[in-house]
Amino acid sequence: MRMYSARPGGHRFRPALDRLPVAVSGAVTVVAGGVLALGLGRLGQLHCGWFAYAAYAGLSALLGAFSRPSAAPVIGMAAWLCCNAFAEHRRGELGWSDVGAESGHFALFAAAALLHSLPAALPRRAVRVTRLPIA
Repeated sequence: MRMYSARPGGHRFRPALDRLPVAVSGAVTVVAGGVLALGLGRLGQLHCGWFAYAAYAGLSALLGAFSRPSAAPVIGMAAWLCCNAFAEHRRGELGWSDVGAESGHFALFAAAALLHSLPAALPRRAVRVTRLPIA
C-alpha cells in the first residue's frame, strides 16, 4: 500500500486514499440521506422542488468523490430512495410519478456520483527517481 501519491510533473504530494467499497457507500448514502432530510425539514424544504434535488445531487457528488466508480448506481439509488421518500412524499413512503421522471432523478444522482468518482480512480503512474552515477 502506498502512503503518498503524486501526479507526474506535480510538486505536491498528498496521501493516497482508499476508496469506500460499494456496500459501505450505499450504507453511508442512506444514513447521510436521512440526515439531509432532517436538515431540509428544518429549512422547510421538504417538498418536490429544485432545492431538494440539488441537495441530494450534491450529497451524491460528495459521496462519489470518496467511493469507487462501481458504487455510483448504488449511491444514486439510495439517494433517490431518500429523496423520494422524505423530500417528495414527506412521510417515508415511496411514490411513483412515471418512468421518465423517476428514472431521470435516479440518473441525475448516479451521474453526479460517477462524475466525481472518476478523476480520482484514474490510474496514476509511479514517479521514478534515478540516480546518476558520479564519474
